[in-house]
Amino acid sequence: MPLAPPLLLARLDAIGHALAATGDALGLLGLGSVGLDQHRLDAQSDLDFFVVVRPGAKRRCLESLDWLAAARPLIWSFQNTVDGHKALMDDGVFCEFAVFEPDELARIAYAPGRWVWRHADLDPAQAASRVPMPTYELPDESWLVGEVLSNLIVGLQRLARGETLAAARLIQVHAIDRVLQLLERRSAGRDRDPFALERRAEQRHPDLPALLALAMQGYGGSPASALALLDWLQASHPVPPAVAAHIRALVQTADAKS
Repeated sequence: MPLAPPLLLARLDAIGHALAATGDALGLLGLGSVGLDQHRLDAQSDLDFFVVVRPGAKRRCLESLDWLAAARPLIWSFQNTVDGHKALMDDGVFCEFAVFEPDELARIAYAPGRWVWRHADLDPAQAASRVPMPTYELPDESWLVGEVLSNLIVGLQRLARGETLAAARLIQVHAIDRVLQLLERRSAGRDRDPFALERRAEQRHPDLPALLALAMQGYGGSPASALALLDWLQASHPVPPAVAAHIRALVQTADAKS
């Protein structure tokens, strides 16, 4: 359900108050759209945060989410990593968080955040990672074009064997991933998520939705999707004519069988 940004920020403040009351916590670090990127905060945002606790308190904080439920009752949660949980509150606020002790925080890479609440014992500089963020290096353009073409060929061959799901994943997932990278090579990298290239892709590439509508036609739509990707690739990148002809022949074969 839609949730107003002020409610989300107030909820994060309430979590900070609940953590402060435990005596085990040292800080609450808001990340992403509830951190330093609040210009992206909207009614569909969730709460991403780190909880920093005193040495020895991590296990208790992970095993019992009473501190989180104190801010708002939970209807569901599960531990999705060794360090954190995902949780759903009874009014639809979704939380994704990790719990760290200060020395652990000093050894991991994370995007800078903002302290929602911080005990005086915690170094405020730890709002930013001391470990460099991973750099996102885009592969060579010729390699990406080759990968898209090979995904189309192998996907259509698998479709001919009756492997419809495998074909759909190669053509409508793996090839699309490479298309996103090709588009990113021609952009300035604005608002790019270093961990998930598909995030905000439509905002960075306004023409992308029209392409995806043709290139992601679903479980039974791999032939048409492959043809749309080939057309796009030929219009924007060098494609060997013999390879294009081979892919079009595979599409015709697939259409004839359907």
